[in-house]
Amino acid sequence: MSSRSSQVTCIPLVHVEAMEPNRISTRFVVLLVVGTLIVSTAAEYVRPPPGRVILTEHDKTASHPQQVHLSVVGANHMRVSWITDAKHGHSVVEYGRASGNYTTSATGEHTSYRYYLYSSGKIHHVTIGPLDTDAVYYYRCGMVGDEFTLKTPPAALPIELALTGDLGQTEWTASTLAHVSKTDYDMLLVPGDLAYADTQQPLWDTFGRFVQEHASRRPWMVTEGNHEVEAGMALPGLPGPFVAYTTRWRMPHEESGSTSALYYSFDAAGGAVHVVMLGSYAAFNSTSEQYGWLARDLARVDRRATPWLVVLLHAPWYNTNAAHAGEGEAMRKAMERLLYEARVDVVFSGHVHAYERFARIYDNEANPCGPVHITIGDGGNREGLAFDFQKNHKLARLSLMREASFGHGRLSVVNATAARWAWHRNDDADSTVRDELWLESLAANGACRRTQPFADYRSDEL
Repeated sequence: MSSRSSQVTCIPLVHVEAMEPNRISTRFVVLLVVGTLIVSTAAEYVRPPPGRVILTEHDKTASHPQQVHLSVVGANHMRVSWITDAKHGHSVVEYGRASGNYTTSATGEHTSYRYYLYSSGKIHHVTIGPLDTDAVYYYRCGMVGDEFTLKTPPAALPIELALTGDLGQTEWTASTLAHVSKTDYDMLLVPGDLAYADTQQPLWDTFGRFVQEHASRRPWMVTEGNHEVEAGMALPGLPGPFVAYTTRWRMPHEESGSTSALYYSFDAAGGAVHVVMLGSYAAFNSTSEQYGWLARDLARVDRRATPWLVVLLHAPWYNTNAAHAGEGEAMRKAMERLLYEARVDVVFSGHVHAYERFARIYDNEANPCGPVHITIGDGGNREGLAFDFQKNHKLARLSLMREASFGHGRLSVVNATAARWAWHRNDDADSTVRDELWLESLAANGACRRTQPFADYRSDEL
């Protein structure tokens, strides 16, 4: 685990009952459990027990910026987000191409929220730019405090996208993020379940401090999972669902034409890659706003200019693990045809705490023009791993690789036709590649090229 300037404290594992997609629970049952030893049935690798939760404390003044993280906004801008405990901090970012020489500054906005007895600090969001692409910048938040360094994504291919889901803030999460940062990458994509706060709001603060050393250097693009819901009682004046997630981790939904912070899209590598972040816990049937937005978003993609289409969501549509079995099925039935007709190349999900990769698939059958579905909910969360892969599952023949281990993945989009996917398992101090393949863009596959304009299939019902 890498060294940190902040103090850390370890606490016992916490388990929270999972929620099914499209259902918001009002229960607040939090059970403390003792971590048990997890041992693989595979002789060559013995998995250690789940890691302890790490509480990263703030040991600086109330006005000192903390929980700094980045996200992309448009082609050449970034949003810098941070929190101050003091209410009078400036929502200003100073930045430049040389350390300590801040030639430009930008002013943004700030907000806060209440969650029952908890009151957040001052949450700042500042958009900086236009920025040079594939360039290093030095910046400072709030005109005080530490200097941070960021690197902007490239303007064209190749691009390196790191992926991991269901993070939490444990010793294994620290291991995963350390492995991610050992090799350079351009941005991190997270298919949901960030802090595992589960209504315990101070855990959002410890998570923000825990990931700052990584999230302040490269943009983190995230979507929500069930642990972000945090639904309170539906009474006037009480907090609604997702309030902590949407207030702290602001993503560019408005820039992509979405009316909801729970789903959005963005371009990478100068538009060569279009990434769609869907909301498993927002309405998704054919009359929903999310469905209509998705149809419009996919219809705008010109595959001649954008050869790669990538989708992230939380609850997997294809899954041979007993954990969360069938929870993504309703969303799959509602939206899968949209993704298939748009020739989406790959779909990443989380929720199941393991790794699994399917063959190209559509409507439960192998299909060379369907996307590859990959579950990567193995970031290191406190709930441990999902071991129960079902050998006799009806989709087992299409599940080409599955393993219950923590780790991360890398999608290296090399050019308009080829991308390399590699899944790295956490092996103590090392990161071992356990699965890899080369993908051909479906836009480059003549047999899969669409001959009809993209359609909005609003007649599809659940």
